[in-house]
Parts: sequence; structure tokens; C-alpha cells
Amino acid sequence: MSQNINQFWEENGYYHAQGVFDASELAKMEDDFDRIVSQLSNSGENINARWRGEEMSRLDGGNSVIFHTHQVQTFSATWLQAIQHEGFLDTVEALIGPDIILHHTKLFQKPAENGSPFPMHQDYTYFPSVQNSMMAGVIFVSDATDEMGCLRVYPGSHKLGRVQRGEYLQEGLREEYPIENATILEVKAGDVVFFNYLTLHGSMPNHSSQVRKTVLVQMHSGDDEMEQPHHHTYSALVLRGWNSAATRSKAALAG
Repeated sequence: MSQNINQFWEENGYYHAQGVFDASELAKMEDDFDRIVSQLSNSGENINARWRGEEMSRLDGGNSVIFHTHQVQTFSATWLQAIQHEGFLDTVEALIGPDIILHHTKLFQKPAENGSPFPMHQDYTYFPSVQNSMMAGVIFVSDATDEMGCLRVYPGSHKLGRVQRGEYLQEGLREEYPIENATILEVKAGDVVFFNYLTLHGSMPNHSSQVRKTVLVQMHSGDDEMEQPHHHTYSALVLRGWNSAATRSKAALAG
């Protein structure tokens, strides 16, 4: 089974794992997800992570909202347990091997009717790793339909390599890989979609009457390490196996 998963992953650059978290696990995760959003909303901080730019304005009319924070495990023990979930890590191991390092987590809540899109992009510019093993596991706390602005990907696009500059694709590639033509990944709550950080991905606005809730878990292989200089939030937490790149000075910087 793991061989089939890895084969699909190597060919397509993503994998949709169904029913990773059961209803009882999800109930606790959603309770704490909502509590995090409430705490953030009362903090007085700017928690709207909407991107800027011409493509954003084309997709959302120039105005939308997406609530965001890094490091959900610093808010909630339930979410620390979720990213250590056996079924979740079993799938990650099938994709990148037995040594799994947490880079960071991100919470995203797309509000109903006006939830922000994300234009088609790669993630590598934010936290490049030497061997490009960096990947995301998007845990869906709610269902995500096309109307809700679910994830879209271009299968096999990870084979293009590093083609992004800044937040957006190079000129020409935006036209070659429009978000409208990308593969739509509708999912159920409890599913996880994994993708390599070179895979072209994005999402449309949430125009539905339902809130879309996700937590993204960014991970890399224990045989890989971050390119330097590296300024992004970095947990360097070993979720499974061993971190071959760890040193005393690197451990002191992790957090």
C-alpha cells in the first residue's frame, strides 16, 4: 500500500488521504481550532493574511478575508497530538521516509461568502530545503467543496523545479497554468491533502455559506536541511525518526 502511495506521489506531487482523523478526534480538533480563532480575534492583532497583487484582485474583486496564525501547537495540546497522529505520520513516512521533521504549522480559516483565494504558486521561496523534500499536509477540519474555495493543484508540476519568484509565478507561467484549469480537490472533514512544496497549487474564494477550516503542517525529511540564510519560523521538532542535520547551534535556534 505504501509503495502505491509513494508511486502516485512521485508522479503527481500530491496525495489525497481520506478519513485520516475520525469524528471523535475531529470534534476536539475543531473545538480548539475555533478557540484559537476566537483568541486571535480578541487579540487586537491583524490576523487577515490576504495576499496583495493584480491576480488577487482579479480573483476576489479586491476585498476578501482569511484568518491565519502560525504554530497551532503553541496554542493547543490537542493540535500537538494531531500532528503526531499515527495515521497522519504513516502517510508522511510513505511519501518522504521514516525521518520526519516539523518545519511549522499554519491555521487558515476562510470565512463564509468572502473567504480569500490564493493564486497559483509554489511554497519553496519561503523555506527552501537543500533536497526539496519539503512538503505540506493540509488537515481539513471542515469539508471543502469547490464553492468553498478548496485546494487546486497541477498534477506533476513539481517536476518543473523552482519556477517561482517572490509570491507569484514567473511571467508566462501564470498564463500557462491558470488556476481555473487546475485539478479541483474536494475533500471531507478528516481528510488530509499532501503536496510537495514545488507543486503548483492555489484556491479560489469561498463564496459558500459555510466556513472552510484547515491546518497546514509543513515537514521535511530528516536527511534534508534548510538552505541558509533561513529566516522563516522553524520548529525543527522530530515527529518521527531522527534529524541528521541537527547540531548544538541549530537546536538553540529552533522554536
